[in-house]
Amino acid sequence: MKAFLKKTFLAGLIAFLPIAGTLWLLKVLILAAEGLFEGLIPPRFRPINLVGYEIPGMGILAAVLLILIVGLFTRLYVGKRLLSYGDKLFSRLPFGRGIYTAIKQFVSTITGGGQNFRQVVLVEFPSPNTYVIGFLTGETGGEVQLRTKQEIVSVFLPTTPNPTSGYLLLYPKDKVIPLDMTVEEAFKFIVSGGVVAPPYPRIQGKAEGAD
Repeated sequence: MKAFLKKTFLAGLIAFLPIAGTLWLLKVLILAAEGLFEGLIPPRFRPINLVGYEIPGMGILAAVLLILIVGLFTRLYVGKRLLSYGDKLFSRLPFGRGIYTAIKQFVSTITGGGQNFRQVVLVEFPSPNTYVIGFLTGETGGEVQLRTKQEIVSVFLPTTPNPTSGYLLLYPKDKVIPLDMTVEEAFKFIVSGGVVAPPYPRIQGKAEGAD
C-alpha cells in the first residue's frame, strides 16, 4: 500500500508540476506586462473607471495595439523618415547609444531583419571535451583572420535559462561541429536546461537496432 501511494503521488507530481509551473509563470509574466504597459491606457479609459473593476490583459492588449499602430506607421513614407531620424538620434546619444545599438542588433538577429543565426553548432567550451550548443552567426575576416592565419567563424553561445545573454566566441572553422537541429529546437533545449531535447531518429534507430 505504501509503495502504491508513493508511486501514485510521484505520478501525480510529474503530471501536476509542469502544468502548475506553466500557469504560475504565465501569471507572473502577465502581471509584469500589465504593470509595465498599463500606463499606455489613459486613466479615464481604464476598466476600473469605466465598469468599476479591473479586466486582466488590458495592458497587454494596449501594448499589442500600440505595436501594430507603430508597425503600420513605419510602413508609410512619413513613418520611414521619422524612424530613420529617430534611429540616427538614438545612435548619437552619449550614454544610450550602446544600449540602443545592442538591443537593435539582437532584435534584428532574432527576427531575421539582420544577420541571422545561420546554423546550430556544437563547440568545445570552456575546456576540451566539454561541449555547448551555439549559433553560427557568420565568418570573421579582416584583422582576426589575418592575425590567426586561419578561417575563423563567430559563434554566439547563449546562457541557460536566459538565452538573451551569452558569449561571442571566435573559433577556427574546423573546430565547429554543425548540427541538424533547428534554431527553435536549440532554444528550447537551452532554455529547458537540456530537459527538452529534440528527437533525432537516426540515432534512435541505431540504438533500437543495437538492442
